[in-house]
Amino acid sequence: MTGGELLMASALDALVGDPRWVPHPVRLIGRCIASVDRRVRALCRTAMSLRIAGVCLACGLPIVTYAIGALLIEEADRLAGWLGSVLSVGLASMTLAGRDLWDHVRAVDGPLQAGDLPAARRAVAMIVGRDTGALSDSEVARATVETVAESAADGVIAPLFYLAIGGAPLALAYKAINTLDSMIGHKDERYSDFGWASARLDDLANWIPARAAAVLLLLGAGLGTGQVEHVRQGWRVFRRDGGKHPSPNSGRPEAAMAGILGVRLGGTNFYGGVAQERPVLCAEGRPVQPGDIASAAKIMAAASVLGVCFAAGFRWLV
Repeated sequence: MTGGELLMASALDALVGDPRWVPHPVRLIGRCIASVDRRVRALCRTAMSLRIAGVCLACGLPIVTYAIGALLIEEADRLAGWLGSVLSVGLASMTLAGRDLWDHVRAVDGPLQAGDLPAARRAVAMIVGRDTGALSDSEVARATVETVAESAADGVIAPLFYLAIGGAPLALAYKAINTLDSMIGHKDERYSDFGWASARLDDLANWIPARAAAVLLLLGAGLGTGQVEHVRQGWRVFRRDGGKHPSPNSGRPEAAMAGILGVRLGGTNFYGGVAQERPVLCAEGRPVQPGDIASAAKIMAAASVLGVCFAAGFRWLV
């Protein structure tokens, strides 16, 4: 993939996002995972057999996804050079989620600013896994800001990272890993064995992108606001609190965002009516307010533009 193709893929994502009428690789990957899950449950009865099946799926699906992507682009290129380029750009754009993230955030922010809390709760339920039916406006805003920070990493910066080093096939393989983690990489009783390998592989795949995303959020905040003190505070909180999160990666961009905005992220969330405590990031900050959503979205957008520039620049250099 050339730098120009990467720029076109990013522009395509920004313009059209993820049209539901277009067959999307991630949805196909999700159906494959669900199908394998059903079959594994019928065949594997012990913890060890589930763990072995999980390792095979975690290793096999990204490899197969990469191979299919590479083969499709190669065959298209063999038919016509321009066709291979078009397919590469199209597939690459499908690995990016910047436009979808922006649209989801606006769907929460609009009702919240208009005072329609029930609509804001329904909208935020589309992007978070926690219970949202009783969230206050501040809690809806906190959930949204946390999602913006985390999704900037795994929905934008991580795919850009893999597009830069391996083109659309490697970015598709990353999306397979990310989807595996989302669907089966849980610590509950059902997936603690079958999803173990998927969760560990996702941690590994996101190690560099999560930290790069935190740095890009800091740079994006500096360029977008020009307030150096906010950037310095974000850096301090990133260094101090980034490792407190249960995930080895999610806490990095969240801590950076918390410090930039000067708000407290983390705390008590409810999942299926059960309270779960998350470490508080930037404990000295103020509670998140609805107005922080727009600020977080602008910082995410600036970080994404920087990420595109760096990724395209890398492709041009190599």
